[in-house]
Amino acid sequence: MISVYCFNNQHDTSYPHGTSLMEIAKAEGIVLKYPLLGALVNNKVRDMNYLIHKPCQVRFFDITSTYGNDMYKRSLYFMLFKVVSDLLPNVRLRISHSISGGKYCALDGYNGEIDDALVSRLTNAMHELVARNIPFRRLEMLTPDALAEYSRHGMDEKSRLFKYRKRIFTTIYALDDKINYYYGFLVPSTGYIKLFSIEKYESGLLLKMPQPKHPDTLSATRSNPKLFAIYRDYKEGAMRFGVPYVMDINERTVSGEIGDVVRVTEAIQENRFARIAADIRSREKVKLVMISGPSSSGKTTTCKRISVQLAIQGYWPVQVSVDDFFVEREQTPKDKDGKLDFEALEAIDLKLFNETLLKLMDGQEVELPTFDFQQGKKLWLGKKVQMKENSILIIEGIHCLNPKLTEAIPDEVKYRIFVSALTSISIDSQNPIPTTDNRLIRRIVRDHKYRGYSALDTLRRWESVRNGEAKNIFPYQENADAMVNSALIYELGILKPYAVPVLNEVPETEPEYAEARRLLKLLSYFKSITPDMIPGTSILREFVGGSQFSY
Repeated sequence: MISVYCFNNQHDTSYPHGTSLMEIAKAEGIVLKYPLLGALVNNKVRDMNYLIHKPCQVRFFDITSTYGNDMYKRSLYFMLFKVVSDLLPNVRLRISHSISGGKYCALDGYNGEIDDALVSRLTNAMHELVARNIPFRRLEMLTPDALAEYSRHGMDEKSRLFKYRKRIFTTIYALDDKINYYYGFLVPSTGYIKLFSIEKYESGLLLKMPQPKHPDTLSATRSNPKLFAIYRDYKEGAMRFGVPYVMDINERTVSGEIGDVVRVTEAIQENRFARIAADIRSREKVKLVMISGPSSSGKTTTCKRISVQLAIQGYWPVQVSVDDFFVEREQTPKDKDGKLDFEALEAIDLKLFNETLLKLMDGQEVELPTFDFQQGKKLWLGKKVQMKENSILIIEGIHCLNPKLTEAIPDEVKYRIFVSALTSISIDSQNPIPTTDNRLIRRIVRDHKYRGYSALDTLRRWESVRNGEAKNIFPYQENADAMVNSALIYELGILKPYAVPVLNEVPETEPEYAEARRLLKLLSYFKSITPDMIPGTSILREFVGGSQFSY
């Protein structure tokens, strides 16, 4: 008998070796608000078919958990893959990227019109799969056998993917007569997929799915033309350059051609900064450039590189930090839990900030405060600034796209830039890499190197950081005059040797261990790339060190 402690009902008991999580949940009478999708077993994510084989602590979860929600999404991907394969046998489904509460999907090789009739056919076929309640079968095979099976199904990209990820056994997921690979678990069967929708979106499909905090509803579809356009441009660029997937990067790394990828990628990004600076130059009234973006998007380096390009255009950039205009600590607003909310707009002294900017743009000399975060107050240290005739103000901060931040400043003098790491590379056509993973890995590396934080510290803060982004940044992203994708095609290969040892330090006893393992698995697909070839001005230098800029 094996000892099992269940956190959900705080019950300690024993079960025979080989008992499944499904059987344990029934025996323990575990009922959550939504159907059970899996469990953390000794802080490792497992599906409901997992068989216990040693003493363990178990915490069952449903769709309101990020782990359960990810299972739900991957299961939807597989179902859509099957119906596209069944109904459009010569078409290849490509799960591309997140947009408007769903995943944008391309139908490669489809020559017809993506219309309401096609959407209806696909949707009805998906609902038929739900009604049939077909189990998702997870098969562990010797890697050569698994690769042979993938080849038999015409999925040769899997052979290229696993060539550099040395494992004795490889997973195959089966749904009825179709197989595929996903780098995480799926729900028990298609009957668990109760809520989804398929819509026409731009030139493809939008697969809508519930979010962890709102599992009973689908978010309203919003038009995000600027965000979609930059995603499209970078995804198509990666396809043209021949590096849309991890295996392409790995093959370039092994062949010694990765330097070409680095140089072209960096040149594309520098060209983007140059075009933005030229656009600013063309708008003669612009006096204020405002840069916003989520955590670890590379805002600081973007600010510096655009400043260089503005200097080429004949400007004298003057940088002002929003963070120096925080209200005094005792005036800081609090969140719903009673904690100080430093990410709220009201945490900024808006009156002083706007008055300072107006005086600067009027040509007056002003003294800028320096906020002391330890004392929780602004210090006046005699830091005086005055704009020259050709000066332009550069402001960076999370609220820069929120009109209320600079309410007193006329819109015609503002130029707004949104920066984010919009990951353009995928594991393969069925496994996109979330942009949040890209940013989280960047932050883990930077926090450890420059702030002395462990990966555990960063992982614990991440949910709060993302909540702040959802409230204060993303609702305003379409206000931007220009968008910058700071993600670099090759960067996860660079970040891997920095991130892996830090992630390996997360103790198994902590709940965050499951997230650390997930990130380690993601990084395991990448061959490590030496950082020597990264330019000193690269955005990546903000995270791994060696930048030519001062921060």
